[in-house]
Amino acid sequence: MHFIHTADWQIGMKAASAGGAAKAVRQARLDAGARVAALEADFLLVAGDTFEDNTVDRALVQQTGEILARFRGPVFLLPGNHDPLQPGSVWEHPVWRQFPNLHVIREAGAFPVPGGTLLAAPLRETHSRRDPSACLADIPRPAGPVVAMSHGTVEGVDPGTEHHPISRNASSRARADYLALGHWHSTVLYPDANGAIRMAYCGAHETTKFGERDSGNALRVRLGAVPEIETVRTGLLRWHSLEESVRAPGDMAALRDRLAGLPEGSLVKLQISGLLHAGELDLLRQMEEMRGRFLHLAIDGSGLRPAAGEGWEELLPPGAVRLAARQLRQLAASGDALAGQALFELEALAAQVGP
Repeated sequence: MHFIHTADWQIGMKAASAGGAAKAVRQARLDAGARVAALEADFLLVAGDTFEDNTVDRALVQQTGEILARFRGPVFLLPGNHDPLQPGSVWEHPVWRQFPNLHVIREAGAFPVPGGTLLAAPLRETHSRRDPSACLADIPRPAGPVVAMSHGTVEGVDPGTEHHPISRNASSRARADYLALGHWHSTVLYPDANGAIRMAYCGAHETTKFGERDSGNALRVRLGAVPEIETVRTGLLRWHSLEESVRAPGDMAALRDRLAGLPEGSLVKLQISGLLHAGELDLLRQMEEMRGRFLHLAIDGSGLRPAAGEGWEELLPPGAVRLAARQLRQLAASGDALAGQALFELEALAAQVGP
């Protein structure tokens, strides 16, 4: 038995964190889906959250179904917590009846797959405190290899949530050779007591947002005495979230060079704190001008404060300008970002005037 395990496509997501690149991010999810559908295997499992929600534009539902139908084998789709099986859901769209290789899991049951049996049960609620995998143990199945599919939160992943909780022994409880999970966007493999991986999150097929760890993957699984699992890279987007503190002269130049070294077309969020020294304001401008290199670049310099250079305020014209500089310094020290920016400009001007 050889299959592809994917999940959490979330087609139709808003991608608000990507700013003006949101449209490109949404398209990237469809493109990554096409790469999944192009993989060779006996069958394909989509373990929930194919769509962002049940209000997704129906043209996108049609397009997604057409992409999945390109897979050369049967495709089994599990309704998840984002797209639960409910009246009026995306699963009522005619595309699921248009292509004979697309199979939506509409009832808990055992389904024949090439080389064995699939156990699965759809989610019907967005939120639940019930283990959605618990019912799999009671489903009659024929002899032979068994793969199961469910969607929820494995205990220990997030102690603060009771959102569709899944037991750590769900695979053995279901008497499955492998349990394909969806819901969490990072690839996570769960070894059993003997060290064999029989339960896993494949992770989102394309990275969804900043800070998402080890996503953009699908899993290729071959069942034998012990499952053989291969991580397949399906996502192309690169998200870089940087939090940098600058203190000494030269730190800002080093940060500029690091930003310039990131791959073109990346999505970048840069938060800078610390001290900006006289003459370094232009380095901040140089980083802002790199926007054309990236799909998205957001720089937050509100945590920067002017370095307390000795006597630079005395280089300013006496009177109102010098007094304003001292007042701005007090405001900047209290956290006023606009005052800090104005102070940067004055300090740069003082450096140009010289002693």
